[in-house]
Amino acid sequence: MFQKSLANHLLSPIPLCSSKSRSNNSRNSNVVVRSEAVDASKRAESKPNPAPSKLFESPASAAGGPYPGGMGLHTGRDPTVKKPEWLRQRAPQGEKYAKLQESLSVLKLNTVCVEAQCPNIGECWNGGGGAGGEGDGIATATIMLLGDTCTRGCRFCAVKTSRNPAPPDPMEPENTARAIASWGVDYVVLTSVDRDDIPDGGSSHFAQTVKALKKHKPDILVECLTSDFRGDLEAVSLLVDSGLDVFAHNIETVRRLQRIVRDPRAGYEQSLSVLKHAKVHKNGMVTKSSIMLGLGESDEEVKEAMADLRAIGVDILTLGQYLQPTPLHLTVKEYVTPEKFDFWKEYGESVGFRYVASGPLVRSSYRAGELFVQKLVKGESMTSASRT
Repeated sequence: MFQKSLANHLLSPIPLCSSKSRSNNSRNSNVVVRSEAVDASKRAESKPNPAPSKLFESPASAAGGPYPGGMGLHTGRDPTVKKPEWLRQRAPQGEKYAKLQESLSVLKLNTVCVEAQCPNIGECWNGGGGAGGEGDGIATATIMLLGDTCTRGCRFCAVKTSRNPAPPDPMEPENTARAIASWGVDYVVLTSVDRDDIPDGGSSHFAQTVKALKKHKPDILVECLTSDFRGDLEAVSLLVDSGLDVFAHNIETVRRLQRIVRDPRAGYEQSLSVLKHAKVHKNGMVTKSSIMLGLGESDEEVKEAMADLRAIGVDILTLGQYLQPTPLHLTVKEYVTPEKFDFWKEYGESVGFRYVASGPLVRSSYRAGELFVQKLVKGESMTSASRT
């Protein structure tokens, strides 16, 4: 993901997730989500559409119905679980939002805000001003490198998938860096889809982008939210050595639910090894991870995951509510209350995380460019950051 904090109000980036908007009298904007695997390299050819993905299909649901692609054991809507008012968002609008949308469209940059249907796009793109208002803060967007099509099929994610996505654009690192530098941002987050079809998982592409950013704007702070590179620690080292300031990789959920939530090629221990290597490979590297709640995890399992992350020195943690993109994705088991998210923030800080963002609408790159994180990365002292 590439998240950028835009100081230039004329070219502010696309919004990230935010936890502050809890409007009761509005609805989410409608988004069309592809439920089929699409081979991007063959889109121009006049061939029949590929068969629906079997990822979410189970024998019991293969007979058809309203979702012929198939709903599995862990998917489908649960009619007994109703979305609470604190999760209802207004459709994104506002002058700053519109300008960011236009800017990113002209530059042909992919954002996880759009591709993953982030519920906080309005607040983040408006600089913290809510879905429809103009904020006074720094607008934030998370932009995806390496295209908009993933080689994996995690059951929680709405991003398009394919076994053979289009090859990376060799000019993307330089073009992206020039665009971001022109926006005058102070903090950017780069992310990407999983690219298991590339030998190094896209690590060198990330590294080239970071180096180009630092060349065009040496004082910019860069966070990279990466895949696990299939556990390739040399790929991790290559990126860590590129000059980035924050290495982020998400464990997504607790240990027990990994095989249900994530693609089989991912894994809890593999993610921990990647985060650990980033920390030990370069002295002072700030590391970050994220957990989704509401998938059926217990409090003890969340505490265990936090303990595992702290044991390998992870500095920053974000926790947010899982929201089901379509009935073909994982079923929401619970809507965690704002009060419980407040508890997890306090608990996380008590066990040693230097910064915890926790709320129903928080996502992994939530407000990454905040003053706190900037000071944390720069090594400046803060009262909250002293809890180690």
